[in-house]
Amino acid sequence: MISRKVSERYKSHDAVHRGLRYAEEVVAGHIPAGKYTIAACNRQLNDLSKKKFDYYFDADEATRVISVIESFPHTKSKWSGKPIVLEDWQLFSISTAFGWLQKSDGLRRFREIYMCLPRKQGKSIIAAGIGLYMLAFDGENGAEVYCGATTEKQAKEVFTPAQRMVKLTPDLMEEIGIQPFANALSIDSDGSTFQRIVGDPGDGQSPSCAIVDEYHEHATTSQYDTMASGMLAREQPMLLVITTAGSSYGGPCYLHEQDCKKVLDGVIQNDRLFSIIYHADDDDDWTSEIAIRKANPNLGVSVQLEALKAMQLSAANSPQHANRFQTKHLNRWMSAKTAFLNMQNWNNCQDSSLSIEDFVGKPCIIAIDLASKSDLAVVLRLFWSVDDKGKTHYYSFPKFYLPEDAVLNDKSGNYSRWLSKGELEVTEGNELDFKIIREQVVEDLGRFDVDEVAYDPWRATQLAHELADEGATTVEYKNNVQMMSEPMKEVQAAVNGLRYHGDANECMTWNASNVTAKLDKKDNIYPNKDMPHLKIDGMVALIMAVGRLMYRDDLHSIDDWLENPIVG
Repeated sequence: MISRKVSERYKSHDAVHRGLRYAEEVVAGHIPAGKYTIAACNRQLNDLSKKKFDYYFDADEATRVISVIESFPHTKSKWSGKPIVLEDWQLFSISTAFGWLQKSDGLRRFREIYMCLPRKQGKSIIAAGIGLYMLAFDGENGAEVYCGATTEKQAKEVFTPAQRMVKLTPDLMEEIGIQPFANALSIDSDGSTFQRIVGDPGDGQSPSCAIVDEYHEHATTSQYDTMASGMLAREQPMLLVITTAGSSYGGPCYLHEQDCKKVLDGVIQNDRLFSIIYHADDDDDWTSEIAIRKANPNLGVSVQLEALKAMQLSAANSPQHANRFQTKHLNRWMSAKTAFLNMQNWNNCQDSSLSIEDFVGKPCIIAIDLASKSDLAVVLRLFWSVDDKGKTHYYSFPKFYLPEDAVLNDKSGNYSRWLSKGELEVTEGNELDFKIIREQVVEDLGRFDVDEVAYDPWRATQLAHELADEGATTVEYKNNVQMMSEPMKEVQAAVNGLRYHGDANECMTWNASNVTAKLDKKDNIYPNKDMPHLKIDGMVALIMAVGRLMYRDDLHSIDDWLENPIVG
């Protein structure tokens, strides 16, 4: 049990004391907070209680950084020109990120800060203050600070406040020697600079600090990767990623946040990363006040409860605004407004401990979606069981395939990531080698009790004939409205009812987030996507496999299922 009196050790350092007291109040449940806010607070309190650790917490250093940031003025609204006074939650984050040093050499422990916050929480002021500290007060000769974004307007969101802070403190700036220009802040004495960058940066920079703003808007990891690789020559660089949630489940920000969450969950260890995520929890009623309070740490300061409640009510009465409110003000990742699946429910259905090895010898349906020879293809293995209420549970294990050229030309970095995780297999050249896919299915025929191999005749007829020669029972499954509508509804119901069980395959999650659906006059639905580069092949295969179970009454009776359950 962690002592909740850790803060008492730092009473002589008021800012640090207040930040730690905030963390203790969060962990104790006295301040409403989401799971990953609590985890970040717990991590700091845990680290401070460790007897053997490679790092030590220097309250003087943390206080110095905070003092520098608070020496600058606000630049907007009613606070413009007044000194920054950091709130307790901000004191916690900044003191944690900058207060830890290495025992071996006294250099800073954390090399990356990931902060995910809803709108109107003062993100730009925090980022601008950190940027100015790293420019002029970190002791780095020839410091290079870059603020990166996807548009000129967004890049200014951090740079312009920093520039204005300099202009509003002429005496301090004259003493230090900072000169404000239209596109940069410079210190001539040692060549230090603070600049904004739009889009993909060049390879010539050697950042001592890089600020990646609104990472959820980035389509690729290019800016992040270039900044991170450019820091290698620096002794104690800082990469600050500051963002709100977004809607792209295949985007670099969402995937990066999943890694941050794994650190906070204790699943993986990364002592160089400090992350804090303010959010409403998945099981919170998004129309409740508690959801607002958990997600908005600056409530009552830069954003008002009544204003958010009014927006919340409007969103509750207008479905097209519901996702936007939850994304921007509750910091929840939400797919597009036309999305077919509730992605929070989908994520709740994922289980990384689920292993296909546990299903060897069990009844199985395989569905194949080949797309085109130059695009993503999938072989999906579906197993099932029936619970004591007669409800069918589905267990899916997809394997994705892509031509080598498509991976090499992918700018998002997703395909490389999924390849390294074993979720994707690459075939040589610029076209899919269907032989690799056939070999996978033949292997599955020997491991599982495969009832059928379902395929779309438009693309896979030749492959189906070859598999039939290997002893497979192959079944045509036409991807039309009549065949897809009811199983698609069943997939949705299974996800919402937690009867769907996935193996936490990230490529499959991306596919799921891309699926849209539109009702026709007869309430039929069909899987679709908004943009050509989005892929839904994994979901198409899942719908096909579920459809075979629904349409084949003779496949297995409920008695058979109950006599041979897969998972209780």
